[in-house]
Amino acid sequence: MKNDFLDELKEILNESGLASDHVEIEITESIMIDSAEKAIMCIDKLHEMGIKIAIDDFGTGYSSLSYLNNFPANILKIDKSFIDKMNMNESSKQYVAAIISIGHIMGFDVISEGVEEERQLETLREIGCDFIQGFI
Repeated sequence: MKNDFLDELKEILNESGLASDHVEIEITESIMIDSAEKAIMCIDKLHEMGIKIAIDDFGTGYSSLSYLNNFPANILKIDKSFIDKMNMNESSKQYVAAIISIGHIMGFDVISEGVEEERQLETLREIGCDFIQGFI
């Protein structure tokens, strides 16, 4: 939300020689909702640069579907706290499956964070998660 963020990022890309399509910026739900208008303007400019946007820790904040539906992101990241509980009971598993389904309906790739056990990986494969992130 820094005023000079885009200029700073452009400078870093120029100095490093890194192609912008190899960069992904993660933002949290709370930033998305607390400063939606400013965030969307900034994200639109990032998209113009070829940078991907990920909504991080989805499900831990407000989780407003109306904001999510209008938010120009590429990736939805499910918070580790949901992955940890996912295999404890059927409702927890179905909750994660629902988040994945919503993400897909909205055109996002979905990443599950904090995958550390083979059983979690198997469940995520079963319910259609696109990518995982974690120590496994």
